[in-house]
Amino acid sequence: MNKVFVLDKNKKPLMPCLPVRARELLNKGKATVYKIVPFTIIIKDRTAEESSFQDLELKLDPGAGTTGIAINAYYKRGVVLIFAANLKHRAFKIVTNLARRKMLRVGRHSRKLRYREKRFDNRKKSKPKGWLPPSSLSILNNINAWIDKLRRRAPIGGISIEINKFDTQKLEDPTISGKGYQQGTLAGTNIKEYLLTKHNHTCVYCDATNVPLQIDHIVPKSKGGTNSIDNLTIACVSCNQKKSNLNLKEFIKDPVRLKKVQANIKKPLKDTAQINKIRNKLKELVIAVGLPYLFGDGGETKFNRISQKYPKDHFIDAACLNHTGKDVYIKPGYRPLYIEAMGRGDRQAVSTDAYGFPSAKPVTKKRYFGFITGDLVKFTHTVTAKIFRVNPRDTGQFNITDIRLRLALKFRNTKLSNKTLALAKALSPEEAKEKAKKLKLPTSVSYKKLKLVQHNDGFKYSF
Repeated sequence: MNKVFVLDKNKKPLMPCLPVRARELLNKGKATVYKIVPFTIIIKDRTAEESSFQDLELKLDPGAGTTGIAINAYYKRGVVLIFAANLKHRAFKIVTNLARRKMLRVGRHSRKLRYREKRFDNRKKSKPKGWLPPSSLSILNNINAWIDKLRRRAPIGGISIEINKFDTQKLEDPTISGKGYQQGTLAGTNIKEYLLTKHNHTCVYCDATNVPLQIDHIVPKSKGGTNSIDNLTIACVSCNQKKSNLNLKEFIKDPVRLKKVQANIKKPLKDTAQINKIRNKLKELVIAVGLPYLFGDGGETKFNRISQKYPKDHFIDAACLNHTGKDVYIKPGYRPLYIEAMGRGDRQAVSTDAYGFPSAKPVTKKRYFGFITGDLVKFTHTVTAKIFRVNPRDTGQFNITDIRLRLALKFRNTKLSNKTLALAKALSPEEAKEKAKKLKLPTSVSYKKLKLVQHNDGFKYSF
């Protein structure tokens, strides 16, 4: 479990403490809650000058889908992971939304309906130097936001970040050099790291994870196979030995399984392309922070993780980054904070149907009765302390879907046992819907019965 962030009375960061210590300070009235997520307390009678500190290092393992975040503390007894999070980006969702918008616009144009005029200045050549597409910029902004958040919560003394360089030309043609690069870009990479990234550190034949993986030739070299990246994949030791010099169709007899493996092998490397785009920007971002920094690569991270027998996870990769991660203690079963980037609203003026025609009125405002979508709130008229994200409506009645919240709202005058709430959580969506209908649980709640706990910061949290 993550440690709790602590601020002094002047809002300067102190060393994080254990949850039990934070609970003790809160119960004695020596501290008060400053933020719910990530949980932060502020001490009323202490300053940073009166406190002692140990070295803290922020470590980042950037990815197009998920970025691993870790804070390592350097105690006398050794290096210990004290905070971890997996930050899920929305880069591919942005790509999908932009493609959908383009499709609707082109469709209306082809039917000679009203459409936006072509913007001839809105081309790549007219973009300023250093321009990034919205999907890549979203990843960069998310990482920057969390570097800033954590620096304001903990006395971080240094930053490490993994920077991988993937050369797709070198992988397709291992003999390329010199003038050969005039037909493309980038040079120098690790072929195995490229394949591991492509297949998500999973054996393509049996879906095994957290096991040693090897490079395998799809068409064996003894039967004319080459070292081209199109002919290379990742397999566990067992599958690699069983396949030996067999072709793919000879090794996999099940047609359904064969089709799945062939599709997985041909999967495009979107993640790799995204990281290649922002590699240099990430370096500039870390340097601009003004703290001591280190750059690492995936090969060293993987070696450190395997040598310490830790499972594959984004936050564990971050903790094991660089030479400073070769001997770090991570408590078994460590639960990170899960963060999902949600954005800060939709700039689309009006929703459209499948044919591109308006299907709803334009949104005129985002804030209703003091709430905006994504605010963290809790009930004021029930005994439950459950905190949830709100989705406000202009009617003043806000929708709720979680059956535990609806139970708490229905039986607000009686204390619900933890067992009852746990059973409600275990229900499937269909069972929960049927249960709610049978008990006639409310589907909405008035804004007057809600108390704002924390404003929306563009992220969704879970544990």
